[in-house]
Amino acid sequence: MSGDLPDVRVGIGRGSDVGNVERSVLAMEGRDIRIYDDPNELVSDLVSGRIDAAVRGDMSSSMLLPILKKGLGVKGLERVAFMEPQGGKLIILSPVGIDEGWTEDQRYDLAVRSARLARKVGMGDRIAVMSGGRCEDVGRCKAVDRSIESARAIVKRLVADGYDAYHSQILIEDAVREADIIIAPEGITGNIIFRTMHLVGGAKALGAPVVNSDRVFIDTSRAKTDYRDSLALAMRLSEE
Repeated sequence: MSGDLPDVRVGIGRGSDVGNVERSVLAMEGRDIRIYDDPNELVSDLVSGRIDAAVRGDMSSSMLLPILKKGLGVKGLERVAFMEPQGGKLIILSPVGIDEGWTEDQRYDLAVRSARLARKVGMGDRIAVMSGGRCEDVGRCKAVDRSIESARAIVKRLVADGYDAYHSQILIEDAVREADIIIAPEGITGNIIFRTMHLVGGAKALGAPVVNSDRVFIDTSRAKTDYRDSLALAMRLSEE
């Protein structure tokens, strides 16, 4: 999140006394950032517009997210993850929730919403739609065949609507270099990719914005200790 950040008001949740939230806020001296201990108050201020964006911080997800869903008036939260592999460029990965992205329409919508976010923060918007195999694997397994057919259908639809999209097959190692947005075959695979890249491979996880609401909320990993990049992302996405 390079460049000047907009002058907006951001809230961040605090759910522990380890000091990571406080240190992150202090490191962004001069910015209008408020720390919240009450999830109801954080959501209320976000929904009412008293703050322009919110970051989960280390507040309990089991406490905060149900309140957020109710406050935003949505049945479920759809999120995309901003990640930066070691030595690589910033990418957006989705779906990352295990119950997300199970239909072609859902993955198409996530791709379109990811492209909008990418443009907003100054990224490229090339979309890699993944499947469960290589093209030459067709015929080996019915589940793989369906995955490849589904990915091809999503790509065809995206390209017809003017997006720069391609079928990246199962080749995540190429997709992280060639694309800006990666659409996993479904949420379980996306969650495994996220965990492998972040917790095993050391990729930075800036945060996961909720995309099915006009309010800016950034979910964050429990493994995070520095929230400066999450706060900067929230500020950038709040920019008019």
